[in-house]
Amino acid sequence: MKITFTATLVLLSTVLISKMVVAQTPTATDIVRKADEQFNGEKSSYSIMSMTIIRPGWKRTIEFKNWTLERDYALTLITAPAKEAGQSFLKRGSEMWSWNPSISRLIKLPPSMMSQGWMGSDYTNDDILKESSVVNDYTHKIVGEETIGGRLCYKILMTAKEDASIVWGKQIRWIDKKDFLVMKAELYDEDGYLVRTETGSDIQVMDGRTITSKIEMVPEEEPDNKTIITILEIKFNSPVQESFFSQQQMKRVR
Repeated sequence: MKITFTATLVLLSTVLISKMVVAQTPTATDIVRKADEQFNGEKSSYSIMSMTIIRPGWKRTIEFKNWTLERDYALTLITAPAKEAGQSFLKRGSEMWSWNPSISRLIKLPPSMMSQGWMGSDYTNDDILKESSVVNDYTHKIVGEETIGGRLCYKILMTAKEDASIVWGKQIRWIDKKDFLVMKAELYDEDGYLVRTETGSDIQVMDGRTITSKIEMVPEEEPDNKTIITILEIKFNSPVQESFFSQQQMKRVR
C-alpha cells in the first residue's frame, strides 16, 4: 500500500494533537490543587468573614478575621459580637490553641477536638484552622461531569489516605472547569455516611481572582440547621511571616 506525503502529514498531525490534548488535560489532583489555591492563595491569605448560624428557633452571626500561611499556620480572631470579640485561635504545624481574653486563659486544643463544632456552628475546628490538606491527605479521581449553579464542573472523588489523620473519610467535590471554583461538596465520615453538604454561590472577583463569596453548609441529619459563611474581604499572598503566628500575637492581634 502506497502512503502519500499528505497522508503522512495528516497522521503526524493527529498524533501530535492527541498528545497535546492529553498533556493539557489536568489530573484530578491538579484540579483539587488549583481549586484550593484559588480560594486560599498559593502561599498566604488574609480574610474578613461573617458566619451566620441558623437553627429552627434562632440565629446568630459571628464576624472574624483569618490569616493563613501555607498549610502549617493559621490565626483566627473573633471581632463580633462584643461578648466574644477578642477570642483567637492559633495553629502552628500540628499544634493548636485558643485564647479567651475574658478569663485570660490559653488552652491547647488536642487533636480529638478537631472534629468538634467551631463557635457552636456546623463547621469544625479543622475547617476553620485548616488542619487537614485536601491535596496531600486524599487520593483524587475524576468520576464524571455535572452542571452546578449553571457551571460545568468536574465531579471528583476524594478518598482519605490510610495514614492521614483527618475528619472526613471521603469527599465528593464539584469543581468548576472554568475558574476552578468549588461549587458543591459532600463530606462523608469514615464509615461512608454523608455528614454534610456545602454549596458555593455569589461569585465575585476579590483581589483580582474569582471566588465563591458565600458558602452554605447543611448537616445531613439536621436539615433545618444551616451555617452560612460570607467572605467580606480577602487578600491573597500577602506578606506575612511565620513569627506572626505566635501565642503572643493571639493576645494582641486586632
